Amino acid sequence: MAHHKSAKKRIRQDERKRLHNRYYKKSTRSAIRKLRDLEDRSEAEKQLPKLFSMIDRLAKRNLWHANKAANLKSGLAQHVNSLG
Repeated sequence: MAHHKSAKKRIRQDERKRLHNRYYKKSTRSAIRKLRDLEDRSEAEKQLPKLFSMIDRLAKRNLWHANKAANLKSGLAQHVNSLG
């Protein structure tokens, strides 16, 4: 248990950040899942830039490693290109 005022404040801030980060990570994972389920190439190509933006934002804030973001973007681009 924290005793200092600053430590208590840090605990409150960390909890807020944790929930905030959790929301954006979950939203991005859901969007990735939806894109992978799509069968229509034109619809997938429309959603790809938005998804890339979400992934880049997570990588910029160090919520995901830069290499993980790059691998995800590459795999999603390959998936969209393979659609008929």
